Amino acid sequence: MASQAARLQRFKAAMEKVYGSFESAAEWRVPPLPGNAGHRGRYLWTDAFGVVNFVTLRYATGEGRYLEAAKRLVQTVHDVLGRTRDGSSRLPGASDMEPLKGGLRIGKVDETGPDGDGQYHHYLTLWMFALSRLAEASEEVRYNDLAIQLAQAIHPRLVVEKSGNGELSMVWKISTDMSRPLSRSKGHLDDVTGYVVFERLDSAAHRLGRGDDQPLLAEKEQYWDMMTRSSPLQSSTDMLDLGMSLWVAQFHSRRGNEPLQELGTDGINTAREIFVERKGPGSILLRSAGRRLAFRELGACLGIKCYSHDADLVASADMLAEFWGNHGEESTTPDDLMAITQVMLAAALIPGDGRRLEDS
Repeated sequence: MASQAARLQRFKAAMEKVYGSFESAAEWRVPPLPGNAGHRGRYLWTDAFGVVNFVTLRYATGEGRYLEAAKRLVQTVHDVLGRTRDGSSRLPGASDMEPLKGGLRIGKVDETGPDGDGQYHHYLTLWMFALSRLAEASEEVRYNDLAIQLAQAIHPRLVVEKSGNGELSMVWKISTDMSRPLSRSKGHLDDVTGYVVFERLDSAAHRLGRGDDQPLLAEKEQYWDMMTRSSPLQSSTDMLDLGMSLWVAQFHSRRGNEPLQELGTDGINTAREIFVERKGPGSILLRSAGRRLAFRELGACLGIKCYSHDADLVASADMLAEFWGNHGEESTTPDDLMAITQVMLAAALIPGDGRRLEDS
């Protein structure tokens, strides 16, 4: 198994494939994502992991220049994805003083169609999480304030009354201007992730000196109602979905939150079946790299390493992450997924500070 120093070296190499040589913060400028990975060079999911990974580098090395890189990346994302596709104006509802009041585009290359641009709940909450992590690492509350601004802007557009009896549900995708839904249902984990991330934003606001108020209390109560309406919560055998189930479950695993404990337990049982118990020809570790998508499997590795203390399971996740570090070029991953694969590889190698604040 690779040493922590070797993992850190590979972590940096993966990030450099996406963001170029960033070791000199004074000279580094955020490059467009490689491989046509996003509209006008930006893609929200990839850059959210980019920000979190820069924060991880700060904690791993103690060097503040990585926070400067994270801040530049945040500004670049807001300047591109917080504006209309032609770049001529901010999204409706936003201003220079409140740049996220109009939400954020996710950066799909196509403007319309089944894989067209829009605002996706699971991308937006990941970006909020990244902003909050940067706020706490830098002790600059304005980044958490921006995350709360984004949360308050998008929540009433994505949480809707669907049944006519006052019962709330969600849509997972809305138009770039937030004027209409582009889906009929919520994503598997949207309500759960919304609750956890909004709780993190409120907690960070308190730790960073914004007082005891919970600006997102009403929104959290709506998410809680939706996520507890049907129980128990279950994960998925889809590798990325499994990983994100475990990633989100980690944040309340020590606080007696029964629904999230159920989600985590189900996720670990599913992960053990996939990673540890299937040792024959059906094992994922024995399949040809050319038949798989690396970034989805790396999501599972990330979730396992964030949530689990099971030595066999964590070792299997480490083996898979290292496999993709060595064999990524053999994957069927197309060029436009190269960037997301590399940031997910870095996160799977060293998940970062996900548990740090739970212990505080």
